[in-house]
Amino acid sequence: MSIDTPEKTAAAAPPPASRGGSFGDNADAVQRFLKNIPWRSVAIVVPFLLVFIALSIGSPAFLSAQNIGNVLDRQAGILIIAAAATLVLIAGGIDLSVGATYMFTAVVCGTIIVRVGGETGAALGIAVGILAGLAIGLINGIISTYLRINPLIATLAMSFIILGATKLVSQFGKEGVGQIRVDVPEFRWLALLRPLGVSLPTWIAAVVLIVLGVVLWRTTFGRYVYAAGGNAEAARLAGIRINVVRIATFALAGTAAGLAGVIDLARTPSVPENDAIATTLTFTVLAGIVVGGTSILGGAGAVWRTVLGILFIAMLYNGFTLLRIDPLFQGIALGVIILVAVGFDAWSRTRSR
Repeated sequence: MSIDTPEKTAAAAPPPASRGGSFGDNADAVQRFLKNIPWRSVAIVVPFLLVFIALSIGSPAFLSAQNIGNVLDRQAGILIIAAAATLVLIAGGIDLSVGATYMFTAVVCGTIIVRVGGETGAALGIAVGILAGLAIGLINGIISTYLRINPLIATLAMSFIILGATKLVSQFGKEGVGQIRVDVPEFRWLALLRPLGVSLPTWIAAVVLIVLGVVLWRTTFGRYVYAAGGNAEAARLAGIRINVVRIATFALAGTAAGLAGVIDLARTPSVPENDAIATTLTFTVLAGIVVGGTSILGGAGAVWRTVLGILFIAMLYNGFTLLRIDPLFQGIALGVIILVAVGFDAWSRTRSR
């Protein structure tokens, strides 16, 4: 007769998972299923659809072609900037100067149009305005990489410098007191032209969004952008030139701000020179990017989600106006949405570990 030792008894006992039968297997399957759900995409797609449906039911004017067209036309410049700024954030940076760059390029473009005049002035103004944005983006990138200054501080300081430069440049385009007037047909066509019934700025924004989306999703540079923000040290060891990648993303953001400044200038007869406009635009862009699920810590994000984030905010504002809700609640609603988005980003990072 043999006596079972504790070791033999433990060895003979069935494993814990088998005791639970299929319940344990089902629990593991559920955990794997939940972990594989693209939560960042769900977090913007579901609220976007819910608000869209609610506004469609609550306001008959919301779904009208005119209202949708106006919303897309007004958001064209912001969408262009936000798409490029998404790459900056994914790469581990942040650009708080996009609003100031937007205003500076508009003033540069307007000043050249006024001083040179005609088609030459319009063409030169457009080209120089966009190139000015590119130059600012390159400066931001160099300062925050090779000079090793935190990008938040670097671009915040640059925004003050750019706004000051904007006021200096505007003096050359003004005739007496007031704003620079650019209500000339050689330039306004950029905003007035409507191919296939859709405004040209909307078409330009669509092209930019598609190009940047493909670059980020399907190219080697796009993979480098994710690597730079996800794990910079590992990316360096893999031979990726992190500084060059980040400078390129800042250059894209600056160029996008320049293009948006030129487009929006064509929509209005006078150049905006209000610092509050630059600040509002900057934080609207960042809010749309964060609400769209791009991580503020870098390494995660997508252009298409940023598009939904920007349109989600625009849709809320448009809905508040159509439903005649006090505008004071717009800021409160946006603040709550941003807090929820940032909190969700932290949760999703914890869950993915």
